[in-house]
Amino acid sequence: MEQFLDPLVLARVKDMPLVAKTVAQGFLHGLHNSVKRGTGIEFSQYRAYEPGDALSNIDWKLFARSDRYFVREAERESNINIWLVLDASASMLQQASHSNEGWNKFDYARHLLATIAYIAHQQGDGLGLLGLSSKNLHFLPALPGKQQWQKCLLQLSDMQAGDVFPDSTIIQNHLAKMHDNAVIFVVSDFYEHNNEIFDFMTSLSSHKTEIVALQLESIDEVTFPYQGHIRFEDRETKQQILVSAKDVRADYLKTREAFNQNLSEHLAANHIQHIQGNIDEPLDKTLHQFLSARQKML
Repeated sequence: MEQFLDPLVLARVKDMPLVAKTVAQGFLHGLHNSVKRGTGIEFSQYRAYEPGDALSNIDWKLFARSDRYFVREAERESNINIWLVLDASASMLQQASHSNEGWNKFDYARHLLATIAYIAHQQGDGLGLLGLSSKNLHFLPALPGKQQWQKCLLQLSDMQAGDVFPDSTIIQNHLAKMHDNAVIFVVSDFYEHNNEIFDFMTSLSSHKTEIVALQLESIDEVTFPYQGHIRFEDRETKQQILVSAKDVRADYLKTREAFNQNLSEHLAANHIQHIQGNIDEPLDKTLHQFLSARQKML
């Protein structure tokens, strides 16, 4: 049985590089121990050593753990750029259902992207970052190297969520830099007012890019566990509504199901992989689910 890190424990750790390395190394260690085919972002594969294979291709760390020789195959001829795109609008401040530590979608997304960045850095891929809110647009051009990974983490640490998703005209100047030999990870709850996130995702599409959409939700959003009369507020418009939880629960769940179905269909129509993650579940569990889904697709 998999042993995952408690998200509430991670919420108390204020050192993002430490969390990213801990989650990533734990994930990769478990992957090596089980000798699963595929690792990292691009799933360079392992197979048993055969006579004639170059000794330089043997994974000696894996040998030390398993006492068997494995070689890494399917190495890329050239590195790719990994782009980390984070929705920093106010709706991402939705808290985890059982967190008293302020752990929310935005924090979860930042740490998840930091972990993916660490894995990509270990593979030698270039890293770029785009943080999206109408007040603060964070952009970091894609480059390889440890210093670039540290810059990405610094940007993620400094980033704050607030306001609304930016207008497409503000982002347009940066999009051309993201269309060349890239895998683009977009993390969002995909709540929008006027198709602004859909339009942004569509504008990223290119024959030289692969786009992965990670939709974050919480248990409260999925199950609607509320009772009695409760007041809801839209974090972006500040509009409030007072409802009877019992009266609206069935309609809410039906509407949410339709929302997710529409999102999946739209993304599929644009050849974008759609993966859901729950912020009440451990980061490393979400990472396992995410990379397993990518492996099936590849």
